[in-house]
Amino acid sequence: MPQRPDQPRIWSVIAASSVGTMIEWYDFYIFGSLAAIISPLFYPQGNDTFALIAYLSTFAVGFVVRPFGALVFGRIGDRVGRKYAFLVTLIIMGGATAVVGILPTYETIGMAAPIALLVIRILQGLALGGEYGGAAVYVAEHVPDGKRGFYTSFIQITATLGLFLSLVVILVVQNWLGPEAFRSWGWRIPFLISIFLVGISLYIRLRMKESPIFEHIKSTGMTSAQPLKEAFTEWVNLRRVLISLFGATAGQGVIWYTGQFYALFYLQAILKVHATSANYIVAAALLLGMPLFIVMGSLSDRFGRKRLMMAGCLLAAVSYIPIYQAMQQATGSNVVTVISQRNAVTGAVSLTPQSMVNGALTPAPEVLTYRTLAELASTPATWKLIGLVFIQLVLVTMVYGPIAAYLVEAFPARIRYTALSLPYHIGNGVFGGLLPLIGLSIVARTGNIYAGLYYPIGVAAITFVVGSLLLKETHQHKIWDEVD
Repeated sequence: MPQRPDQPRIWSVIAASSVGTMIEWYDFYIFGSLAAIISPLFYPQGNDTFALIAYLSTFAVGFVVRPFGALVFGRIGDRVGRKYAFLVTLIIMGGATAVVGILPTYETIGMAAPIALLVIRILQGLALGGEYGGAAVYVAEHVPDGKRGFYTSFIQITATLGLFLSLVVILVVQNWLGPEAFRSWGWRIPFLISIFLVGISLYIRLRMKESPIFEHIKSTGMTSAQPLKEAFTEWVNLRRVLISLFGATAGQGVIWYTGQFYALFYLQAILKVHATSANYIVAAALLLGMPLFIVMGSLSDRFGRKRLMMAGCLLAAVSYIPIYQAMQQATGSNVVTVISQRNAVTGAVSLTPQSMVNGALTPAPEVLTYRTLAELASTPATWKLIGLVFIQLVLVTMVYGPIAAYLVEAFPARIRYTALSLPYHIGNGVFGGLLPLIGLSIVARTGNIYAGLYYPIGVAAITFVVGSLLLKETHQHKIWDEVD
């Protein structure tokens, strides 16, 4: 029978796992947080919109390969150990991110620059595909039944905390160097900081012990010899995977990325809010919203995972259009459409928000132009936008706060790492991760500045229906009973 950890050790396990996972999310999202600033540096000059879309496509590749990382490292985690798997993922992620900080631009090495960027992004995606499942399972297999939603919510907060940290580092470095120096070379510093952060996390993780549940099933010969085959060819397990994907993680993924990344890109690329101002607005909303992950995780222990997640999906589906209309009104932007033009020679697409002035369409001017932080904070529109992004964060916490506890409880210990990682990373990596690219592409094609929201609304609605009908409630499931 495995030894259940005492309270002090539980908190040390959570701290060690959370710090490492937060750093990996920071590494992964620093790439996206700097999209508007560094995308022109890695692609041919002359069309910044094309460069942004190409950069977002490269950014999206990291999400697409996450399920493959889930399969590779999930198998390692179920056969060798949870700790070993996410030590390897940390090293890969940290190394790939640091390389971006020294990578020559298009001006120096031509097409080799975007190709190298693509390879780095693939490595990041593979690493993150193995990281999350390991951290979630590792914490869940240390904590008592009945409080799993509360304890695993500290892992859930790391994704938003990593995004928040990436925005804060960008703003600090930008204010320190000035806009020109930051655009020229200072953008490399946030990537290079990863070396220091990963070093700290690696030191912490090397001192961690293996999960007590995994130690027990390994010592008693209960581990799966073929976790991939057992998880995805046996119908009872495959059914759980499919229901978890379409009834939970797909909707959760699009809600997470809409409320944070799409909100940022919408402010910058569609409403023409100054990039630094938009970063401050989203960072402030993230800071206010992060404690709610713990609140929602705790509520899921009491009222159930399914109820919270389904409520979040339904509210997202019906509220996104009004929220984004209110965001436009708050900025004072009079953008009414987006004109998309394709260059006949290069094939490059330009995306230009248009305002209506005296009955004629003209390119929309930049709004909320950043001068000083105090000036930005004194603008009523700033606080309205923070509030509107915060509302989206509430929806994010409703679906994301309980999801780790649900996934751990949905699958048996012998294949848990492998089985939960795949639906999580398809839901978040594919359905969610492609959202900024899909959303902006739909806007470019239709000219409708709200059309990009049809995709997350549709996926959230599907998840609400499938989850309401098929998803099982798991909050009373006792995973320790499998080995006691």
